[in-house]
Amino acid sequence: MISLDNASAFGSFFLGGFECSSHRRSDGRRLDLLASTGHDRLAGKDYRLLSQHGVRAVRDGLRWHLIETAPSRYEWDSFLPMLRAANAAGTRVIWDLCHYGWPDDLDIWSPAFIDRFAQFSAAAARVVMAESEDVPVYCPVNEMSFWAWAGGEVGRFNPCAHGRGVELKRQLVRATIAAIDAIRAVDPRARFITAEPLIHVEAGLGDEEHVRRAHAYRQTQFEALDILSGAKEPEIGGAPEYLDIVGLNYYPDNQWYHGGTTIPMGHHAYRSLHEMLAEAHGRYRRPLLIAETGAEGSGRPAWLHYVCSEVHAALDAGVPVEGVCLYPIADYPGWDNERICRVGLLSVPDAKGQRTVCPRLARELRHQQALLAELRAFDAASALPLAAE
Repeated sequence: MISLDNASAFGSFFLGGFECSSHRRSDGRRLDLLASTGHDRLAGKDYRLLSQHGVRAVRDGLRWHLIETAPSRYEWDSFLPMLRAANAAGTRVIWDLCHYGWPDDLDIWSPAFIDRFAQFSAAAARVVMAESEDVPVYCPVNEMSFWAWAGGEVGRFNPCAHGRGVELKRQLVRATIAAIDAIRAVDPRARFITAEPLIHVEAGLGDEEHVRRAHAYRQTQFEALDILSGAKEPEIGGAPEYLDIVGLNYYPDNQWYHGGTTIPMGHHAYRSLHEMLAEAHGRYRRPLLIAETGAEGSGRPAWLHYVCSEVHAALDAGVPVEGVCLYPIADYPGWDNERICRVGLLSVPDAKGQRTVCPRLARELRHQQALLAELRAFDAASALPLAAE
């Protein structure tokens, strides 16, 4: 079992992820979830509150469209208070550099998008290095695969294209490669995660062609990482050194029948999470992070219980899972209808900027933290040589 509590990457096995999407919806409205959840102004309080619950590491984000106010002109006032609040609280942060949004003057399909993103990433790395002595961890582009589908294939949000998902995915991989190169030139210590959906697709009833299509669709979950690592389409520029910690996002609706409904947990067609984690590790031979996971409403504690039990099974099988990120860690307004989605450990803030804690999820989190400590102690004791008789 790998313990990250004393390692440089995260500092805490359980992480909290703050929703930081900043994309434009198909109706043209730009979202800013850091602002609408209040986290941008409450970051210090949020980090300290999480620390009280044993969560000393988070995923959080920069809002590129607010920072790069003109080409190569950066204003850091939306980011520095969060960075300094994390430092003051002793919270380690994985910084998302592009969480679906970009400056309005850029054409995402153009070479300039890649060049500007690399320059922005390098500038951000310089700011982080100047402000913190911690080894930085970045997620350059969040969910390349989902973004390619939602933004490039079905037009759900920017760039609101249809039938261009293949093209968009490759553009996002190029941007990720450029960002990693630019950051490493500034700070060679930097670590990187991906945050890609982990899915399972079953054929269900159907002919051989339907079975083939279901299998092919399931394999697309690996395409972005295969390109990034150079295993596929090496002409794009991928190579093994671009794949560091493999972050995987897993939610209750991440398994479904091809062209059909979600597969319920417990059904014979539902694949165990630990098997999916083992497959990903076998494919890439990198440490894994569950970069996002969570459920809504009354399902929150039960889902965390399930995910952690599967992580324990994966660890027992030698799969190096280095952390679990509860995402989002704070309730947020839905992208499309602004309905408050009660998914987090933390509530939306009240008029005084105070958040409440979901007691059932907090109890389950404490239980899982204690169980993890027991398992580590057991593993450590089991590794000791037996005393001579």
